Amino acid sequence: MARIIGVTAREVLDSRGRPTVEAIVQTEKGQFSAIAPSGASRGKQEALELRDGEKRFFGRGVRKVIANIQGPIARKLKGMNPAKQREIDLALIELDKTPQKTKLGGNAMVAVSMAVARAGAAQANLPLFEYLGHLSANHKFTLPVPMMNVINGGEHAGNGLQIQEFLILPVGAPSFSEALQCGVTVYESLRELIVKKYGKIATGVGDEGGFAPPFKNTTEALDLLSSAVEKSGYSKWVRLGLDCASSEFFSAGKYRFEGRVMSGHALGEWYEGIVRHYNLLSLEDPFAEEDWNSWEQFSHHYGKIQVVGDDLLVTNPLRVARAIAREACNALLLKVNQVGTLSEALEAARVASEGKWRVIVSHRSGESEDSFISDLVVGLAAGQSKFGAPVRGERTAKYNQLLRIEEQLGKRAKYATPFS
Repeated sequence: MARIIGVTAREVLDSRGRPTVEAIVQTEKGQFSAIAPSGASRGKQEALELRDGEKRFFGRGVRKVIANIQGPIARKLKGMNPAKQREIDLALIELDKTPQKTKLGGNAMVAVSMAVARAGAAQANLPLFEYLGHLSANHKFTLPVPMMNVINGGEHAGNGLQIQEFLILPVGAPSFSEALQCGVTVYESLRELIVKKYGKIATGVGDEGGFAPPFKNTTEALDLLSSAVEKSGYSKWVRLGLDCASSEFFSAGKYRFEGRVMSGHALGEWYEGIVRHYNLLSLEDPFAEEDWNSWEQFSHHYGKIQVVGDDLLVTNPLRVARAIAREACNALLLKVNQVGTLSEALEAARVASEGKWRVIVSHRSGESEDSFISDLVVGLAAGQSKFGAPVRGERTAKYNQLLRIEEQLGKRAKYATPFS
C-alpha cells in the first residue's frame, strides 16, 4: 500500500495569465499534481481564494498558499494513505477549522485534494474517471451534454451585456463526439454572422472562449445565436440556455438590468417571456444569491425548465439541502473549488441527486490545462458539463479528455439524456 511521502507546490499561471497554485502529491507510485482554478464572479459563501496581497502580480501571488501546502498540509498528510480520500479531506478541513477555508486557503485545499485523488486512482490501478465513480458509488458512466458558452458578457467580457453566458446545449446528439462537432459548427456559424454584422474586429473572445461583440442587450444576442443554430443545420439538436449571474446587477434589494430598476417579481416575468420566446432549456442564477423568495416564486411557476443554482449554492451540501427544502431551483452547478475539497463536492452532488436534481460539473473562468473535471463529470455520471466554448487550450483540454474517455469506454460509452 502506497503512502504519501511528501506534498509540494508551485506557482503557475491560469488562463487569464494570473497566478494560481499547482499541488504535487508524491507516493511510492509517483508524483500526482492538480491545479486550482479561479472564478471571476464568485458567490459570497465560496471557499476563500487566498492571495498574497503584495506588489508582485498586482497582489495576486500565491506564495502564502504554497507555504501552507508545503508546511502544515504536508506535515499533516505525510504517511497517510492516498486511497482514503474522505479521511484526507477531513484532515484538511480540521487543519483549517474555518467555514470558508480562510486559514489555509480554498485554493490550497482544492489543489491538494484533487492531486490526492489522482494518487488514489494510481494506487487502485483505475482510470481517474472510474476511481471517481468508485468514490461516489457510481458504476454506470455517461458522457455529458456539453453546455457551451459561445457568447460572453458580464464579468467575462468587455461588452454591454449584463447576462454573463449564452449557452448552447446539443441535447439531441447521439454521442458526445457528435455533440462536440455540433457545438463547433454552431460556434463557427456564429463567427460568420458576427463578422457579417459587426466586422472581424468583433470576433474577439471573453474569458471562457465565447465571442464578445458589441451587443446592446440580451435579445440582440439571442437573436443572432438563434440564427447561428439555424445556419449550422443542427437546429433539431440544439437548445439554448443562459447564465444570468444576477448577483452582479443586484443591489439594495433591486435588479438594475438593461436600463431598468426591477423587483425580483418583475425580473422573473421578463425571464418568463424570453424563456417562452426562445424556447430556453436552462436558466442559471436568475436571481441574487440571497434573494431566496424570488428563487422560490420563479421555480414554483416556471420550474419545468432547468433552474440552476451556482452562487446560491456554492457547491455547499448544507445550502443544497436548504434549496431542496425550499424548492428554490432544480439543478446544482458543481464547482469543486467553491467548497474546497473533493469529498465535500461529492457530498453536494449526492444531496442534489437524492433530491431528484440534475448536476452540472463546471469549470471556472480562470482555468488551466488540468482536465480533472472531465473525469469528474463522467465519474459522477452527472449528465451535463459546463466547460466553455470549444476553443482556447484550457477549455479544449477538457473536451479532448472527454473524447479520450469516450474512446476508452468504447461500446460502454453512453451519451447522457438528462432532459428525456
